[in-house]
Amino acid sequence: MTHETASAGRSILLRTDPHECAYVPTRTARLEFLSPTTPLDGHAYQRLLEQGFRRSGPYVYRPACPTCSACQSLRIPTRHFRARRRHRRCLRDNADLRVHRAPPRIKDEHLALYRRYLRHRHPDSSMGEPDWAEAQGFLTASWCPTVFYELRTPDDARLLAVAVTDILPSAFSAVYTFFDPDLAHRGLGNLAILLQRAEAARLSAPYLYLGYWIHDAPVMAYKAEFRPHEVFTPQGWRPVE
Repeated sequence: MTHETASAGRSILLRTDPHECAYVPTRTARLEFLSPTTPLDGHAYQRLLEQGFRRSGPYVYRPACPTCSACQSLRIPTRHFRARRRHRRCLRDNADLRVHRAPPRIKDEHLALYRRYLRHRHPDSSMGEPDWAEAQGFLTASWCPTVFYELRTPDDARLLAVAVTDILPSAFSAVYTFFDPDLAHRGLGNLAILLQRAEAARLSAPYLYLGYWIHDAPVMAYKAEFRPHEVFTPQGWRPVE
């Protein structure tokens, strides 16, 4: 990795070595991220989101691929969002669930559900058994205002999903959602985005950031279904109807 001065103000950026892209294996990827010593808070992070950055735990990064610009940061203008038929059906099918806003601290039930989700998503990987510190470190950052939106059964007895959400001065950022893999038919991932969008609009936050989107990556196709949305390009944010 090398130190470079980049467009993120006067912050020092570090770059990874080129490596195989996890989403488009035929392409070469590289990331740049802020030095961990950079002082951050919600206001600073929101400015970085507006420049195409995103966080993983306390680390703030963005793609810096040598020959590819397929990764685009995507955000939903919360007040202009128009639910599609599939979204309305998702809300209707899950109207029985309860939503709770919880502090950003991993509890036993969170960790158990997170492990189940990872084992399902990455069955042949060691990622499926994170300990408490690994889960807490990946999902939260001490400098970032974050909440856990819990989706529970009507009697509150069972945790079905957790939408980890950064709540910034004038934006929401969907960090990560994990849910019961046996309930794929409920569309809990899409439901989490719909709930985050509604909550952002209620609190007058103009945007909900959904992270990176790649047109050629089927696993990311669901993000583009939330319309209208905007994508970050070298010329700035571009609206997509």
